[in-house]
Amino acid sequence: MYVPEHFKLGDVAEQHALMRAYPFAALITMSEAGYEVTHLPTKLKSEGALGVVECHVSRANPHWREIAKNGRGLLMYTGPQAYITPGWYPSKAAHGKVVPTWNYAVVHAHGTAEIVDDREWLVRHVSELTDQQEAGTATPWATSDAPGNYIEVMSRGIVGMRFTIERLEGKAKMSQNREIPDREGVVAGLKARAEEGDAKVADLVASEAEKARKD
Repeated sequence: MYVPEHFKLGDVAEQHALMRAYPFAALITMSEAGYEVTHLPTKLKSEGALGVVECHVSRANPHWREIAKNGRGLLMYTGPQAYITPGWYPSKAAHGKVVPTWNYAVVHAHGTAEIVDDREWLVRHVSELTDQQEAGTATPWATSDAPGNYIEVMSRGIVGMRFTIERLEGKAKMSQNREIPDREGVVAGLKARAEEGDAKVADLVASEAEKARKD
């Protein structure tokens, strides 16, 4: 991934924070037929130097059989993103030399996946993944709320994976290449527009601007 230095999200803690805040990822591997892609929820574990991601796919999905042959791949996490109109830049009125752009944050986790086809492991994984996603609800649902061995029976339809991260790349393009007044214009514009994701991007742009003021 092309990452200019001023857009680099290089701290592992920050990369992990994005992965945990936006845990729905795309798993990309190569097979003899070409690219294989599966979108899936993930659970990041603090294991090893860079972490281990646990996830699962439908047993009917042929992607897992390709992973069993060659597990090398990429997990792509997409964080907040927003279109940025040059109309928000004060510099537009000053000289007009501005263009639209897009602000976004992403993390690419490179590594190797191994298949886990163990019923006990799958039941535990589904429980932990559910707890992760239910944490913010008013009345969290737990797998133990399901009747009898229902979760164990349902788990027969999925196959687990452990993805060991070997390299992380992070990018947070948040108007760092603009002067402070333009960044402030972006923050104000995003807050006024208030579309999905705008508030989060506004906060990140403001945070980067504050860092620039201190430098």
